Amino acid sequence: MRIAVIDYNKCRPEKCGFLCASVCPVNKTGVEPAIFMENGKVHISEELCIGCGICVKKCPFGAITIINLPEEMGTPVHQYGPNMFRLYGLPYPREGSVVGIIGRNGTGKTTAIRILAGEIIPNLGDFTSKPSYDKVIEFFKGTELQAYFTRLKEGNVKLVHKIQAIDAIRKVLKGPVKNFLPDNEKTREVLRRLDAEYILDKNVENLSGGELQKMAIAAALIKEGDVYFFDEPSSFLDIRERIRMSNAIRNLLSGKHVIVVEHDLAVLDYLSDYIFVVYGEPSVYGRFSRLKGVREGINQFLLGFLKEENVRIREYEIVFEKRAVSKKPQVKEVLRYPSFTVQLGDFRLEAEGGVLYEGEVVGILGPNGIGKTTFVRTLAGEVQSDPPLDFGLTVSYKPQFVELPEVPVRELFKGINQEIFDEEIRRSLEMDGVFDAIASELSGGEQQRVAIALTLARDADLYLLDEPSAFLDVEQRIRVSKVINRVMAKRKAVAFVVDHDITFVDYISDRISVFLGTPGKEGHATAPLEKREGMNRALKFLDITFRRDPQTGRPRINKLGSQKDMEQKKRGEYYYA
Repeated sequence: MRIAVIDYNKCRPEKCGFLCASVCPVNKTGVEPAIFMENGKVHISEELCIGCGICVKKCPFGAITIINLPEEMGTPVHQYGPNMFRLYGLPYPREGSVVGIIGRNGTGKTTAIRILAGEIIPNLGDFTSKPSYDKVIEFFKGTELQAYFTRLKEGNVKLVHKIQAIDAIRKVLKGPVKNFLPDNEKTREVLRRLDAEYILDKNVENLSGGELQKMAIAAALIKEGDVYFFDEPSSFLDIRERIRMSNAIRNLLSGKHVIVVEHDLAVLDYLSDYIFVVYGEPSVYGRFSRLKGVREGINQFLLGFLKEENVRIREYEIVFEKRAVSKKPQVKEVLRYPSFTVQLGDFRLEAEGGVLYEGEVVGILGPNGIGKTTFVRTLAGEVQSDPPLDFGLTVSYKPQFVELPEVPVRELFKGINQEIFDEEIRRSLEMDGVFDAIASELSGGEQQRVAIALTLARDADLYLLDEPSAFLDVEQRIRVSKVINRVMAKRKAVAFVVDHDITFVDYISDRISVFLGTPGKEGHATAPLEKREGMNRALKFLDITFRRDPQTGRPRINKLGSQKDMEQKKRGEYYYA
């Protein structure tokens, strides 16, 4: 069973002279061609393709992917068109439960949500005919999805969908938030639970990313529905807000059907009752696993092997340190910076002086609105401090919000020292696949990877990365953390990394700088602390405890007031217990 997929955003036959067709051994026989042009587009016949891979290697734009799959994959649930992405299997909701979905970007999570939300009728791989629910119901006969699609066809199920691309809300809605939410007690209760009452009088176009996310989540929670879908609800929220969001979903939707797509492992674990793992080749195909218990499902994903399916989805395991071990010796100072203050309107940041050592990564933790971005912007020279900072060091800075110009990605890397922008950065951040695309048209995750690559490709002494995990899936976050650590070690430089994903910060950091204070009014930044002290201090401020999974070492959030939570707080062990 062969899948041949062409990325038509990259395919440029007018520039390469239709090279794939000329190198194809089947085409050279002069009989029926395996690669041909139809309606101005290149097509590959999966029936005639012999899977030699020559066209894949020869394509100058990396537009072709050919994969051999076992026959038991069966019929796809949905395929977008000839030589385009296809999805095998679907998740399904369970009454009174939160079902989580974990997997790589581009493997069909959002497509599956759109199918279950009634926005797409699956075509069962037949993209030439009009899809119908009758065919879908017959296809899923004898499964949980048969009853679900029957209700969907008959209009007997109310669906609520919190979309992934919340930026789209700004393009559609203008004016105060209160104009778009009902004025009743339920709205006020939902906003109280999300700590978001204050956004009612703000204009939608002026909301921050976190505030926009809260508005989208609130709008979903307020609606009366039977099945609720939340696509990446933790983006732009800090760890305390993520837990509030999780509790609101669980408490307000008790007894309902809920499906959540999430890349923050700690939040997914805390929020979900069951897990579906989706695996495959991004932008080529995706397949959903069987329903799994939450702990077992996440652990199988991290270990790269789905036990019940007997399928290896990754060649390596992802495991975490079970103790606060410093990964790098503090040998040589790169920078000794003084204490300083920053005043921005009514907000004041006080930062303790500290010492940075070559090769290390310092994670920055703290709630939103407490000065983390102000701190890195000050180090980057964009904000004036008292006293003024002048390190005499070269700084490379990736801001929190990425905005790339309307030019090919390749243009952004012109003038970059190719020795610095080495094969490791290109491969780890998957740059070759986007080099010929227009930067401003890339997805959020692709733009994030390009911005990180540009930041690391500059020759600098100090690297500043603000929320590099946003829009990235779990595997991409791990790869990003590894490449940042390797670049710092190789160049004997130092990095500050601001992020809200505790798992990511745990994985990437040697030491931790903690930001405390009152959001929007005043913040206090500690000097870089040893990892154990930093994590414990940050989580004590947030009143949150974590335990370690004994199999993978991953951090797991304790339920507030649980026996484990109270035991760890009594011992002062909020993180490494």
